[in-house]
Amino acid sequence: MSAFAEAMRERVRAARASLAAARQAGDAYAAAIAEDELDDALRLARAHGVTTDPPPSSGPRACEVHKDR
Repeated sequence: MSAFAEAMRERVRAARASLAAARQAGDAYAAAIAEDELDDALRLARAHGVTTDPPPSSGPRACEVHKDR
C-alpha cells in the first residue's frame, strides 16, 4: 500500500469521525464543514483510484452522508 493511498484513507476516516462528532453535538456549521471535507476526500480518493473503507451504517442519516457508493 502506498503512503499516498494510506494518507487518503486516513483523511476519509478523520472526515467521517469529524462529521459524526459534529452531528452528535448538534453543530450544524461544523457538520457542514466536515461534510465538505468528506466529499473532497472521497472525490480525491476516487480520482486517484484509492478505495476507502465502507461508511459506517449506523444512525438515521448514514446513507445520506456518503456519496461514494
